[in-house]
Amino acid sequence: MSRMILGDEQRDILIIGGGTMGLAIAIELALRGARPTVLSRQFREAALHAAAGMLAPQAEGLPAGAMWNLCTASRNLYPSWIEKLEQLTGLDAGYWPCGILAPVTDERQRDRTHPMEADSRWLDTSELANYQPGFAESVLGAWWFPQEGQVNTRNLAKVLVSAARLLGIEVIEGITVQRFQQTPQGEITALESDRGRWSAGIYILATGAWSQSLLPLPVTPRKGQMLALKPPGQPLLNHVIFGDQLYLVPRRSGKVVVGATSEDVGFQEGTTVAGLQALLNRATAVMPELANYEVIDTWWGYRPATPDDLPILGQGPAANLYLATGHYRNGILLAPITAKLMANLILHQTGDRHLKAFSWQRFQAPSETRA
Repeated sequence: MSRMILGDEQRDILIIGGGTMGLAIAIELALRGARPTVLSRQFREAALHAAAGMLAPQAEGLPAGAMWNLCTASRNLYPSWIEKLEQLTGLDAGYWPCGILAPVTDERQRDRTHPMEADSRWLDTSELANYQPGFAESVLGAWWFPQEGQVNTRNLAKVLVSAARLLGIEVIEGITVQRFQQTPQGEITALESDRGRWSAGIYILATGAWSQSLLPLPVTPRKGQMLALKPPGQPLLNHVIFGDQLYLVPRRSGKVVVGATSEDVGFQEGTTVAGLQALLNRATAVMPELANYEVIDTWWGYRPATPDDLPILGQGPAANLYLATGHYRNGILLAPITAKLMANLILHQTGDRHLKAFSWQRFQAPSETRA
């Protein structure tokens, strides 16, 4: 990532936040001829590094409605989005549409109420063994979602950084934006940071779990602990397993990512015995053979959660401010559609039916007005 001598030079577009959303939006804007600048506090803090990379709107059980439409539209964009990034960079993003199995241990779980796509289906125990051996006897069967899969987030991080560099996007690392400067009418005129003042015509807030430090948005950190396992021999898993408070994500290398806790503990750092033990107990309850795997890594990160678990997208509380935050568990999944819709809105003022349900104004009391 680049550094520069700071000044008060006018930029075209300033993106605050250099994680998944900030970089994806910047890349899309640059591919369309715009010149964005990205201000990033610490790239290693981005939720991108902590995520497992599941692309799983069906397995997650999203109900019919705006979020389902947004997530499935983004999942369907993934192949072309990844191909574009890989052709640009020459790097492998680790995209793997391996399908997802959602095992069931309670007969009542068989009757799923969310939208089902034509090729998803129920597998009984005999059929399930053909797709994925090794399930515990308590598993009664599983739902199979062949359109879903995963992307290796560590690979994706490298691809996004490389694409930004190759497109000439200025990404300034190690800068903390402290506040907006605004006119009495609410238009943003500049940003104040620990490394000077920055000004642009357009501002995009993509700071994830840290969004409240700049705007009174109801985005809070939701800590997730995770771990990685290494098989003692041949890998067991062929598909992503999405269970109750658990997911198992096999990489092509054979490593299995196990996640994730969901803890409302603010920015509390570190992994805990309780958190990791809970994940291991759930994992071995579904796939007993995982008890023989070696624990090779543990980590944690912060998802940006909102009160309704939906992202905040679109026009912000100022005419030249746009918001792309609060993606919670679906940040990796929603990167392609977020980049596309935000670029359409910013460059062409083209709204979209997908955006209306995700406005920041849904959290405002009727009597409140825009800043």
